[in-house]
Amino acid sequence: MGDERSGCGSGISEATFVAAPTALPKTSDFVNASQQQQQQYKQQQYEQHQREQQNIICGYTQQMQQVATVGGAHSAQLLSRADWGARMPKQVEYFNGPAPYVIIHHTYIPAACYSTPDCMRSMREIQDFHQVDRGWNDIGYSFGIGGDGMIYTGRGFNVVGAHAPKYNDKSVGIVLIGDWRTELPPPKMLQAAKDFIAFGVAQGYIDPAYKLLGHRQVRDTECPGEKLYQEISTWPNFTRLNTTETPHVDKKV
Repeated sequence: MGDERSGCGSGISEATFVAAPTALPKTSDFVNASQQQQQQYKQQQYEQHQREQQNIICGYTQQMQQVATVGGAHSAQLLSRADWGARMPKQVEYFNGPAPYVIIHHTYIPAACYSTPDCMRSMREIQDFHQVDRGWNDIGYSFGIGGDGMIYTGRGFNVVGAHAPKYNDKSVGIVLIGDWRTELPPPKMLQAAKDFIAFGVAQGYIDPAYKLLGHRQVRDTECPGEKLYQEISTWPNFTRLNTTETPHVDKKV
């Protein structure tokens, strides 16, 4: 996709999760710094955060820590932004965790992907749509999950997203690539989502008392698709919000 995208060669690497950086300093030095200096500092923090999340793993393979689930121990693999060829974000904002909400999405477009190269391509297409066509800072979601059962780093943990109005600074937004209105994602895709949420809780990124929501609960939309919404409504911590908690926005898929 061009030189502006990151990459680690042709190999696929797997990353462990590490703690997000601390909140930006609120010292007089930072407050009094020029806007350009503040942005440079934020960019440095972001790059450090990404190096830590990737564990500087270009050419190095490492398996994500196993997380105990109801069905036993499962292992999921996290691909870094560099693995799928992400562009650098235009700007990065952090929020202090753990996140009290997990919000599930589907992409609708692009369609479901079932091989890792195809899912990498889908992640690039999503980022192009969000960052280039819509002018956002980056891909909107925190993480993506493909039909290959892989987890793809989007904005990452503790980074303000662009996926759910009024919840972007307090949630982990997970998108399951595909259109899940009339059919369910494959079992390994659903399992990866469950394991990933459990891992986020175990590592302190997600509040143990988190509320699991479908995108349609916080915005007038079909997302995450009727079939997927029915599925996640059976998962632990699924929450039905009061109507007063749900903002009204024009309906979209």
